[in-house]
Amino acid sequence: MAWNLDAAGYELLVYNRSDGPTEPFVEAGIDAADSPREVGQEADVVITMVTDDEALAAVLDGPDGLLTGINGANTVIQMSTVTPDATLAAAETVREQNSRFVDAPVSGTVGPAEEGTLTVLAGGDEAALDDVEEILAAMGEPIVRCGDVGDGARMKLFVNLLLGDMMSAYAEALTFGAAQGLELDAMQQVVEAGAVDSPLFRIKGELIAERDFEPRFPVDLQFKDLRYANEVANDVGLTLPQTAAARESFSAASAMGHGDEDMTAVLKYVESVAGVTVGE
Repeated sequence: MAWNLDAAGYELLVYNRSDGPTEPFVEAGIDAADSPREVGQEADVVITMVTDDEALAAVLDGPDGLLTGINGANTVIQMSTVTPDATLAAAETVREQNSRFVDAPVSGTVGPAEEGTLTVLAGGDEAALDDVEEILAAMGEPIVRCGDVGDGARMKLFVNLLLGDMMSAYAEALTFGAAQGLELDAMQQVVEAGAVDSPLFRIKGELIAERDFEPRFPVDLQFKDLRYANEVANDVGLTLPQTAAARESFSAASAMGHGDEDMTAVLKYVESVAGVTVGE
């Protein structure tokens, strides 16, 4: 995402809580900040992309946090997958510093991020969204305006809830077929020929056939998003039985040591329960 901003001609200042990810930028002549505070002091527009609610709070708060650097001339675009509550809390603290806040998480994994085709789920003041639209467009397309601040976060949990449920069901279906002696290629052909066909099943089916579990979107992050979705559902008095079951499957896959592997590794948990291996 940062490289796409660079390619679009924006002057960058990058920061990461560990040094490794910033090294390629420094080697390319792009400045790296020593703290979030420095980013807030130097950048007109600040983009946060971190793992979870706790990471967002860590970047914002503290003696060298972003909130100590922004001063009323900034727009903060929050693009992480976090809860609506964390988003609203972040927005309030940013606004207390007289700066603007845009809620804009993204849907998509490594490929769309590299290609600049992430789906941007934007929430916030229309004028603020208008002002940063070209910046968002450098990283993603389409830009879906979801409503107010918080609605982008809600939309992200909606789509990742569906993603996790689909992946868990797909893993179970493949294991169900393999346990009865069905060939993976034939199962995949039936999936792609019918009403259940989707880009997810096509892409992940190819990876499963190759037993390629390199992380595009890791198990642990999918588990985190399903956990968030269930927590938000509980807050509004809603029960999500399928999502709760999917959450437990991803949790079990993580407990087996597959947390850093691609979300397709939820299949390994289902396989272990069934005592079969899909594709063999």
